[in-house]
Order: sequence, then C-alpha cells, then structure tokens
Amino acid sequence: MGTTEITDYLRGLDAPLREIGEKLRPIVDAALPGATGGMWHGHPTWSLGSRPGQQPVCLLKAYRSYVTFGLWRGQELADPGGRLVPGARRMAAVKLHAVDEIDPALFTDWLRRAADLETR
Repeated sequence: MGTTEITDYLRGLDAPLREIGEKLRPIVDAALPGATGGMWHGHPTWSLGSRPGQQPVCLLKAYRSYVTFGLWRGQELADPGGRLVPGARRMAAVKLHAVDEIDPALFTDWLRRAADLETR
C-alpha cells in the first residue's frame, strides 16, 4: 500500500524534483530497512511503527522549486556541516534544489542516527 502511494507521489512531481525524490528514496529504504514507508499528511514518510506516522523518522515533501528532506528528531543530531535547519519542535530539514546536493553517506548517517533515537 504505502510504497505504491510513494511511487505515485514521486511520479507526480516535475522532473527535477522527481529526480531528487527518486535518488533519496533508495537511500532512505536502505538506511531504514524495517521502516514503514507511506503517505502521511500528504507526503512520503518513513516510520518505525506499523503504520505511517507511528514513530516517524523522516519525510520528503516537494514544494515548487525544492524538496524538503526532514528528520523528526533532526535537532538532536550532530551536524558539523550545518546543513540541517531547525524546524518545529525537534525537527530539522534540508532543502534540496538539485540531485547533486544529496550526499548518500551523510544522509544514511543522519537516517541511522535518527532511527537510533527512536529505538532508545
């Protein structure tokens, strides 16, 4: 159910944004192998619970000219490069305007550390 909805969401994006989402998705899936991916509040979310939104770890949300990659507890992660921008509550995110702004190793590290925060 959830993976088809995410696929449909990504297919509905304009090419530059779709490319960003399509590059991020396998990174998220590999870093969070036991996560539940699905649509929650209108955008793709990966959660550690049995349904989207239950123990959420990360999200993708497309806007007109960028894709936000957000981590629910991102403010709790060390980010020496300063790429994560604090948001509401404990969230932090990075705005991605192009595929080359995605560092797979960095994003994998963020995801694994964010998931660890949820399992403590």
